Amino acid sequence: MSKIYSLLLCVLPLLVALSLPKCSRAQKSIAPRDLWCVAKNNAADQALQDAINWACGPGGANCGPIQQGGSCYDSSDIQRTASWAFNDYYLKNGLTDDACYFSNTAALTSLNPSFDKCKFPSSLSVNNGSISSPTGTIQMGPDSADLSSSNRVVGTWFLPLVTTGYLLVTFTWLIQWH
Repeated sequence: MSKIYSLLLCVLPLLVALSLPKCSRAQKSIAPRDLWCVAKNNAADQALQDAINWACGPGGANCGPIQQGGSCYDSSDIQRTASWAFNDYYLKNGLTDDACYFSNTAALTSLNPSFDKCKFPSSLSVNNGSISSPTGTIQMGPDSADLSSSNRVVGTWFLPLVTTGYLLVTFTWLIQWH
């Protein structure tokens, strides 16, 4: 019986350490890439308009470029208009999946949505709380944080917790039956 406990104490920490996600060990090898938050092409126009109204109002997105006379103004294309508002909000609010949701009318893409004179800043243009763009720098509020390298707890710790739980159940079963 004591041999099983000794084995458990030696093997369990090793297995947990090996099951830790790569991001906990070393993330230097992952190259960053440009991401943009854009309107989904299957989103209903009214849902997009409601999301634009929220993003440009209470959401605090800079919607000047999509106003009449702005470099991204296109009254005939609500997808482009929504994409600008969504992307600006996403860049200012931590680059998280939640900041690119808009009632399931938005999604992240690695395809640059810029067109004509309308240049969309990407996730890589966010640096220490500000967004660098060809037209200058857009400052984020002092209470904002650059969360571009943060990870979700579920994605980071799910596998080690499941692995540990499985091993504990297995070793408990072995101890009871042997």
